[in-house]
Amino acid sequence: MNRALLLIIVFLVTPSFSGCLQPEDKRTIIEEPGLFDFGREISETTWYHYAGGIDALDASAVEQANITANLTGSNTPYWTQGSYYGIGLSTFEPTMGITSADNLYMSSWGNGPAGSTAIMQCSGLIEMINLSDYNCENVYNPIAPVANSNDPYVYVDKWTDRVMKFDMHALLGMTVEYSDNEGVSWSTPTPATSYSVQDHQTISSSPYPALLHETTWVFCINGNWEAPLCSSSFDGGTTWTPEVPGAPLGCNSGGLSAHIEGGENGNFYRGNPGCSGSGYSIYRSTDGGLTWTEHVLPTEESGTADTWNAEEAQVGIDDADNVHAMWLGADNMPYYAYSRDEGNTWSEAMMIAPPVGLVGTGFPVVTAGSEGRVAFGYVGDSGNNTWNGYMTIITDAFSDNPLMTTVQINAPGDPLDTEVDCGYNRCGGLGDFLDMSVDQYGRPWFALSHNIQDIGIFATITEGPTLRGDLTEQTAMPLGGPLTL
Repeated sequence: MNRALLLIIVFLVTPSFSGCLQPEDKRTIIEEPGLFDFGREISETTWYHYAGGIDALDASAVEQANITANLTGSNTPYWTQGSYYGIGLSTFEPTMGITSADNLYMSSWGNGPAGSTAIMQCSGLIEMINLSDYNCENVYNPIAPVANSNDPYVYVDKWTDRVMKFDMHALLGMTVEYSDNEGVSWSTPTPATSYSVQDHQTISSSPYPALLHETTWVFCINGNWEAPLCSSSFDGGTTWTPEVPGAPLGCNSGGLSAHIEGGENGNFYRGNPGCSGSGYSIYRSTDGGLTWTEHVLPTEESGTADTWNAEEAQVGIDDADNVHAMWLGADNMPYYAYSRDEGNTWSEAMMIAPPVGLVGTGFPVVTAGSEGRVAFGYVGDSGNNTWNGYMTIITDAFSDNPLMTTVQINAPGDPLDTEVDCGYNRCGGLGDFLDMSVDQYGRPWFALSHNIQDIGIFATITEGPTLRGDLTEQTAMPLGGPLTL
């Protein structure tokens, strides 16, 4: 199928089949519906576009940008809409995970027993048919809960379903607990480390060979050193190695690190300013987090944002071990590049914001599903400090001109925040960072905060393409929004 209109001319036929067509001859012209004619109106909070914010529905803009796109196969457009669902409690720096039992988890700072960090479990939300079908409740209820920490963190091992809870206690170190039964019971707290400043942690796992567990775990923190400091566990999170530099020695990348991601091949990746603080780089470990190499991102044209929380490049790994990186440029817009060789080389950078006139964006995060299918989350100012949540989805990242589908997850008139420069600073429940993941059915989930209501929310697409398995339509979900707060 191509984008040109197919004209089928059916002639009125005379018994003799003779004579020439005259201007008065009647003809029927049947036009193939456009690829974006889904049989229903496109939502006012959905945009179909190409890199650079080129509106895919604007033929003149596409022609002027000299874009030729093959909108078939994995690059086919789907009717898509976004929404969000409240967890019932506030959150701060929301981290999240999904188990194969279809439970979603989000950290909730200070709302657990005795003021501890709550681990909110939302069941029934995935593949939901009615809004009343989902329920969110705290499942962290040990006999002796760990005291609330300044930066709580929850992570679900994608290979074992182990739910890990990290509590970072500034100068006092970090404690780790885990549950192998969806939060019904928790392990005894164990210390992760205790000899460096604890701040801005990130945790992930991968199937890198471990002697005493199916997966290897790695966390990195900002220890106020020239690079992040990282520690590994080869026994499922019970004991941890001494902290090591998260960058080559002498790199001077700075201590703050974006989320770590583990790949199916056992590699770990995370984003950071480049060595000597130039541009952004992805750092890779092929030995379970013990050593790291730098892989420079193509930021020459985009530049890098000069805002408080834009010191990181985010990374997601798809099921085929391709690496997807996201960062904010000097224009405060989100940019994306991919690598098909473990970060050794990168595609050209693509600006992925929709053609809606955003003033700026912040809090970038990225996740991936099957090969070449990727989703991005961020907040954006649509004008007058009206901060909304956005998800941009690409189902064929390796196409010459990948189609991008962006949804605003909150309806007009329901902003997530109206604070001046919210997306450029630590802002309400957004804290320092947000989080994303893709469930087993290929639906992307975005953990953030509705700051005006001070409630943690899971955002997703209620309808749209699957990011795992055969490319098809998601099962439709009911719209959420303020009703769920």
